[in-house]
Amino acid sequence: MVTMLGGVRGRTRWLLALLLLAVAGALIALALSWRPAIAPIAPPAPGSFAPEQVARGAMLAKLGDCAVCHTREGGRPLAGGRPLATPFGTLYSDNLTPDPETGIGNWSAAAFRRAMQDGVSRSGAHLYPALPYEHFTHVRDADLDALYAFLMTRRPVREAAPANRLIFPLGFRPLLAGWKLLFLHHGETPVDPMRSSEWNRGAYLVEGLGHCGGCHTPRNLAGGEIRSQAYAGGIAEGWRAPPLDTSNPAARTWTQEALVTYLRTGISPDHSAAAGPMGPVVESLSQVPEGEVRAIAAYIVSRMGGSPAAPIPPLPDHADAAARAFPEGAVLFAGACAGCHGPGAPMLGQGRPLLSLATVLRDTDPTSAAQAVLQGIEPPIAGRGPKMPGFADTLTDRQVAAVLGYLRARYTDQPDWKKLSAAVAKARKEGAQP
Repeated sequence: MVTMLGGVRGRTRWLLALLLLAVAGALIALALSWRPAIAPIAPPAPGSFAPEQVARGAMLAKLGDCAVCHTREGGRPLAGGRPLATPFGTLYSDNLTPDPETGIGNWSAAAFRRAMQDGVSRSGAHLYPALPYEHFTHVRDADLDALYAFLMTRRPVREAAPANRLIFPLGFRPLLAGWKLLFLHHGETPVDPMRSSEWNRGAYLVEGLGHCGGCHTPRNLAGGEIRSQAYAGGIAEGWRAPPLDTSNPAARTWTQEALVTYLRTGISPDHSAAAGPMGPVVESLSQVPEGEVRAIAAYIVSRMGGSPAAPIPPLPDHADAAARAFPEGAVLFAGACAGCHGPGAPMLGQGRPLLSLATVLRDTDPTSAAQAVLQGIEPPIAGRGPKMPGFADTLTDRQVAAVLGYLRARYTDQPDWKKLSAAVAKARKEGAQP
C-alpha cells in the first residue's frame, strides 16, 4: 500500500511539473508574441500631405495592387471586405480608407510602416500574411510614407470587414509570431552593382511592393513561400501562376519588349493573354509609368533566362493524332471552340496568340487551362483584347477534360496530363470559392 501511494504521489508530482512547464512555455510564447499598441492620432488633414507625395503614393498603390485585394465586389475602393480564400479558411481584407472607426484614419505613419514591414496592426495584433508583408518588409520607408499619404487622402468609408472564418486554432493571432520567425525576413532588396539601374529598380519592385513571388512561388504546408524554389510557380485564387524562372513553359522565349506589352495590355501575340488574377494586375500596371513596367520586365526576363536569339521551333498542330486520342474532345472543340480558335477563324491574325503558343497548354499543371475553359477570359483593360465565354454551366468536368486533353495533344509536344477529370473538378470547386 505504501509503495502504491508513493507511486501515485510521484506521478502526480511529474504531472504537476509538466503542467507548470507547459504553462510557463505558453506564457513565454505569449510574451514573445506581444507587441505594444501605437497611440491613435487624429485623422490628418488631406492638405497636410505634399501633392507630389500623394501622386507618388497613388502610383505605388497601383504597383502594389492595393485596391485589388482591398475592394469587395460592388464595394467602395479600398474599403476592404473582399473574401480571400486560403487553405486555412477565408480571410477578409481590411478597410484602408481613413475612416477612424473601421479604417486606418487614426493610424500614424509609424503604425502604417509597422503593419507593412512587421505585420502588426496599430493595436498590436498580428496580421495574417494574406497581407504580403514578407514582401512589403523590403519596401523603403520613403515609399511607405508616400503610400500612407495617398491612403490618408482618400474619401473615408465606414465599413467594417466581416469576421475571418479560419480553421481552429488559427484564429488565435499570437500564433502568427511563430510563423514570422520562420518566414518573415527583413532588409532591403540588395543592389547588384553588376546590373543596370533598370534591372535593380525591377528587382526592388518585384521583390517588394509588387510581391510577384506571392503568387509565382510555391508554398509549404504552413503557407510560407519555399525560398529555395523562388518563382517556380504557385497557386493564386484557384489559378496556376506559371513559373517565372528557367522552367517557364512558354513556347517562345520571353523578351523584355514582349513582357512589357503583356503587362501593360494583357496580351502578347507570341505568348498568351492575361486571365484570372493576372487581369487586375495588368489593369493596374497599365496606369503606371512605362519605365516602371520596363524595369519589372527586365528583372523577370533575366530570371527566366534563355536566349531570344535562339531558333524558333515550328508550331505544332497534330490534329489527326489528337482526334484519334481524344475523339470526344475533337467533337467538342469543333462545336464550341473552332469558330474562334480553328484554322481560318476570324480572330486569328489580329494580335491574339495561337493555341500552339498558349502557355497554359504547355504547363505541367492543367489548372489554369481548366479555369480558362470554365470561367472564360475577360479583357483586363476597358474591353480591349481577347474575350472568351466560360463553359462552367454548359460542359461537365469530363467534357472539359476531354477538350483539354485534345488541345494539349494537338497544339503541344508535351506529354498528356494525368487525372484530368479530377483536376478539372478541383479547379471548378476552387473557382467557386469566395
